Amino acid sequence: MNSRFKLIALVAGPLLYVILQLLGTPNSMPEAAFDVLCITLWMAIWWVSEAIPIAVTALLPIILFPLTGAVSIEDTTAAFGHKYVFLYLGGFILAVAIERWGLHRRIALNIIQFIGADIKKIILGFMVATAFLSMWISNTATSVMMLPIGTAIISQLKDNPASEENENMIFGKALMLAIAYSASIGGVATLIGTPPNLVFAGIVEEIYGVEISFTKWIILGLPVSIILLFICWKYLTSKAFSFTQTEFPGGKAEIDRLKAELGHMSIQEKRVLAVFAITAFGWVSRSYLLQPILPFIDDTIIAMIAAVALFLIPAGKSKRKLVTWEEAVKIPWGIILLFGGGMALAKGFGESGLAIWIGEQLTNLENLPLLLLVVVLIAAVNFLTEVTSNLATTAMLLPILASMAIALNLHPYFLMVGATLAASCAFMLPVATPPNAVVFGSGYLRIPDMIKTGIWMNIVSIVLLSLIVYFLLPYLWSFDQEVIPQKFLRDRS
Repeated sequence: MNSRFKLIALVAGPLLYVILQLLGTPNSMPEAAFDVLCITLWMAIWWVSEAIPIAVTALLPIILFPLTGAVSIEDTTAAFGHKYVFLYLGGFILAVAIERWGLHRRIALNIIQFIGADIKKIILGFMVATAFLSMWISNTATSVMMLPIGTAIISQLKDNPASEENENMIFGKALMLAIAYSASIGGVATLIGTPPNLVFAGIVEEIYGVEISFTKWIILGLPVSIILLFICWKYLTSKAFSFTQTEFPGGKAEIDRLKAELGHMSIQEKRVLAVFAITAFGWVSRSYLLQPILPFIDDTIIAMIAAVALFLIPAGKSKRKLVTWEEAVKIPWGIILLFGGGMALAKGFGESGLAIWIGEQLTNLENLPLLLLVVVLIAAVNFLTEVTSNLATTAMLLPILASMAIALNLHPYFLMVGATLAASCAFMLPVATPPNAVVFGSGYLRIPDMIKTGIWMNIVSIVLLSLIVYFLLPYLWSFDQEVIPQKFLRDRS
């Protein structure tokens, strides 16, 4: 967005807040709820426009909630220390170790080598490798890591005398988009895969007092990720792009060369892999294996054990550990602050009574069919996140959707899960997601290429997510659409 627009938005946020405060609180609305609403609109303008860094906007509740009297400073700042903030922190430190010792490259190259050297299979290999890595480390880091591997493969095809220049460009576009799309799709699979998933879990915990465990999310997220990844691969290789040659001359040799450059797995990689494997196993098996022995263990504790272990385990014979503090402090703290801001908004919506008030205003939608409501919501979030941060979007919308669902006598997960999944499925524009921006910078893509290909992926994802949320979610998570969490019923009574 241009600087003039950002300047207008920079002034518009606080100006709107002041105007609304001067107009006064509506009669039907608690004063604290109105204050939180005004602050939310201010934050929404700054988040959408990125007038200032979105992580800085997330700090506004710490200033404005206490000053207006809507929420105390103690409760507001406590939201920034929510347990899911530390779950994400543990995941970031694990990612630092994986990247520091090159384990991510080894995993990716082995997956690609295993799948094969046919052109379509090479693309599938990249997508599977990217999606798998994106389940555990940030989508941005995954796409940045896969980009040079992808460009090396494209160069191998370009340098081959049997290859046509046009074929090389087509393959380059397909492979770059495959990396970007699969980085976003892979993040859907796990609770730590992408920030919106943890925002959802945190807000559900904050509002309902219900825990979304790593296992519970993966029961939903992994099937969604696998189905969408397969559809995306078929679309990219059969519809969006066509290849005159099916075999990739020298492709296997290039993969072998890149693997040879890595050499044998180092002792550091083996130790990081062991920590990674034990942590993932702990997350997946916690509810049925660990909790009978350690009743109070949860996903955050497991993540923190892994993080601390990485600072304790020697990297080799030297005194150096697998992760040093100098490396750990380079994690994206802005995302953690933004996540905390989302938790603070959820706290504000609940404590001020804004959540209940919004819910009461939305009862006129009760006659809208649930399937249509889900489709409209998913489509709106999908296209909204083409131009806004998916994390900021979910942080803004989820508290509102929680209230809306209660007002409509729906299970809140229908709307909240739909919005959360849709936020990770923006495929059209370079600004939509960091992976899109990373591959756009490769030089193989233009914006029309991304829009032309991405709009169909958006549509496919809207249809798929709508069907899964409406038909499968109640069975995967074992809830009835008329059952409303008891905590909300008590709050409204």
